Amino acid sequence: MESRNTNILRFLDWPTVIIYVIMVVAGVFSIYAASYDFDQASILSFSEFSGKQIRWIGLAFALAVMLLLFDARIYENYAVPIYILIVIILIVTIFVAPDIKGSRSWLVIGSMSIQPAEFGKFATALALAKLFSSYNFKLNASAKNYAEAIGIILLPIALILAQRETGSALAYLSLFFVLYREGMSGLVLLAAFCAVLFFVVTVKFTTAMFLGMAAGEAFVLIMIMFIMVSMVAVYCKRIVEARNLLLAYVGVLLLLYILQLSGISVPGMPVLLTAIGGGCVYLLLLSLRTKAKKYLITIGAAVLSVVFLFFVNFAFTKVLQPHQQQRIRVTLGIEDDLLGAGYNVNQSKIAIGSGGITGKGFLNGTQSKLKYVPEQHTDFIYCTIGEEEGFIGSSLVLLLFLALILRVIHIAERQPSVFGRVYGYCVASYFIFHLAINIGMVIGLCPVIGIPLPFFSYGGSSLWSFTILLFILLRIDAARRDHPSYG
Repeated sequence: MESRNTNILRFLDWPTVIIYVIMVVAGVFSIYAASYDFDQASILSFSEFSGKQIRWIGLAFALAVMLLLFDARIYENYAVPIYILIVIILIVTIFVAPDIKGSRSWLVIGSMSIQPAEFGKFATALALAKLFSSYNFKLNASAKNYAEAIGIILLPIALILAQRETGSALAYLSLFFVLYREGMSGLVLLAAFCAVLFFVVTVKFTTAMFLGMAAGEAFVLIMIMFIMVSMVAVYCKRIVEARNLLLAYVGVLLLLYILQLSGISVPGMPVLLTAIGGGCVYLLLLSLRTKAKKYLITIGAAVLSVVFLFFVNFAFTKVLQPHQQQRIRVTLGIEDDLLGAGYNVNQSKIAIGSGGITGKGFLNGTQSKLKYVPEQHTDFIYCTIGEEEGFIGSSLVLLLFLALILRVIHIAERQPSVFGRVYGYCVASYFIFHLAINIGMVIGLCPVIGIPLPFFSYGGSSLWSFTILLFILLRIDAARRDHPSYG
């Protein structure tokens, strides 16, 4: 009979391991290139970022081996204690962590700094997978199940926000895609999309005026009207009622437009709110007549949308920090600030654009060597890749990530247990979020929020976190044949 370790080696998903090794090795060279100057020591020097990263990689490899040696059942059996332990550490971090650039998210242990928020990712994924694997658990069975699942996600988010570390907190929101995979209504994702859209439109068009009010607010109110019409037609499947609502809203907008052209000043805000309110009353009457609960959900969506609209200005001016506000304004094109908040992104785009098709060659990037891009060895590592390796090199990096993500999804889908499947999708969601946001921020499509590129950006916490995420999944996958339902 073969030993357990032999079985692990036989059933380990080696393509994923190979992709992982390629990415971390490529990351070392990218970090060396990003931090290189003409007096640079060897890539292996522990006094340089590349040498330090090699040390982190060595420890990550040891950690990966250790994770593979553990019995796969440990991760499921101890998921909740691991989650509780991480939550306690996150709480402690709020009070004991030093203030570093306005954030209290790093624990300093001797010469080493650890960011607990990074390790909270795998703990939250394990806890969520454990919940879904509970006996007879169905997400849509009750509001209590929803509350438990969402609570597991929101608790670390709240604690990380208390540390004033917005970027790391946002990464946990990617787990809502897992909830969708496990049966959550698509309305929740629609709500999330609308929230982002409403926020962007409201902030983007704050100064312009339309119908006697801020153009952004007017556009959002009009969008709420047509979302209501769409929900009645598609979600409630009531075409006639949707037509009636559409005609009423179009009539109100035409009347406002005609009055505007006639020089008659009419306050747009009360009129539009009254129109939305009238639509809600109409749907309420339909609900009472037909006993259709979907009308009530449509009314609730409209009311919450209006409330969110009025919350946006408060959140933007009172909740977000001044530097975060500035980054959002720059990203949305409201301000340029090429020497301030927009400097990093502008220099990053120059670096990537200057690389052309084939790049300037390894260690030949002028933007990198002259340090035009701050933090280019961490959050902005991709601009160094784009400058030195060009379109071809940066595309290969994206293809590597695509291969890894597709492999993780494939592993998740072949799991015989709910625990393995849910955990696998949690891993995939984290990778997708980090890739999308990091690349988006480097090329100016997203605000700069401090999201590292997995396996490429410098830092032990990020590298270890993603290594733990990935190799726990690989260990669970290697043991899938031992599951009673396998086959």
